[in-house]
Amino acid sequence: MSYSVGQVAGFAGVTVRTLHHYDDIGLLVPSERSHAGHRRYSDADLDRLQQILFYRELGFPLDEVAALLDDPDADPRAHLRRQHELLTARIERLRKMAAAVEHAMEARTMGINLTPEEKFEVFGDKDPEQYADEAEARWGGTELYAESQRRVARYTKEDWKRIQVEMADWGERYDALMTADEPPTGEAAMGLAEEHRQHICRWYYECSYEIHTSLSEMYVSDERFKAYYESMRPGLAEHLRDAIRANADRHT
Repeated sequence: MSYSVGQVAGFAGVTVRTLHHYDDIGLLVPSERSHAGHRRYSDADLDRLQQILFYRELGFPLDEVAALLDDPDADPRAHLRRQHELLTARIERLRKMAAAVEHAMEARTMGINLTPEEKFEVFGDKDPEQYADEAEARWGGTELYAESQRRVARYTKEDWKRIQVEMADWGERYDALMTADEPPTGEAAMGLAEEHRQHICRWYYECSYEIHTSLSEMYVSDERFKAYYESMRPGLAEHLRDAIRANADRHT
């Protein structure tokens, strides 16, 4: 039994273009061709596609997926065990995000000022004041820094919760964008880059496209910033930098 590329696309919920791409890069080469040269997929091909889509959903780039599936020492059970572990970790991460949203909804009606202890509660093990001295040394004499300090001094627990939830939601959508293999120069990526800039404008200071581009270089060059964005998804820091550049170019 074999299946056409259109049938497989329908089964798997992917586009024909995606299957063509997987064939072109050698990730999923159909076992057969029709007399007319059309791709025909076997049941074994469908099994491999299922494994590919599992790993893609978990955020693995295509080259790593290929390395995992073509490992001669791996067996199907090992792949399933690894995927189960990764999915369990993803579920736990989403559970924590759901809890953060619930807390944010509670904070909306509480209006309680955020104490230093509560800042740690909001950000987990990320201290919002961790880079305060360095930020002041770099930008303390600028109006932007002063504006940022004025704004955050007024924030309540509700505000900090909202900031966290906004970024978590943005990170999930950027993760999905990369899973869909959207390029950083595409409309979707540039849209999320613009949303990222607007988030800074809304909560901290007026972030011009020039400033945003400069920040994007730090997201890659500074290990601490990079670790923050890479925690959302491996490769996100570089992808975001390129999307921010493209977004700035189209506006300037």
